[in-house]
Amino acid sequence: QVQLVESGGGLVQPGESLRLSCAASGRIVSINRMGWYRQAPGKQRELVATITNGGITNVADSVKGRFSISRDNAKNTVYLAMNSLKPEDTAVYYCNSDIKSGTGPWLNYWGQGTQVTVSS
Repeated sequence: QVQLVESGGGLVQPGESLRLSCAASGRIVSINRMGWYRQAPGKQRELVATITNGGITNVADSVKGRFSISRDNAKNTVYLAMNSLKPEDTAVYYCNSDIKSGTGPWLNYWGQGTQVTVSS
């Protein structure tokens, strides 16, 4: 059983920073793409950033220059550093990854989500 567990969300004021972490666990053979998505109330889930196992990143225009994604392959962990946070960044942030476990096929997994609230 593969699990993605996020941490690091919380309540911050505009202009402050947070770092989210997502650790994959289980019978993991290989991890390809890892990424972060977010969903604000009443809105569709949207891509925030992704990173391949080779370190190639893709960051949404709405957060480019403020957010950065990185990963530690030895720890099966992906991070999202969020700087200069704005109220419109308020959302539940979800970790997502393509993982091969045991002898099974490549599957796409989601974490349970972590709340980020930006408010004064």
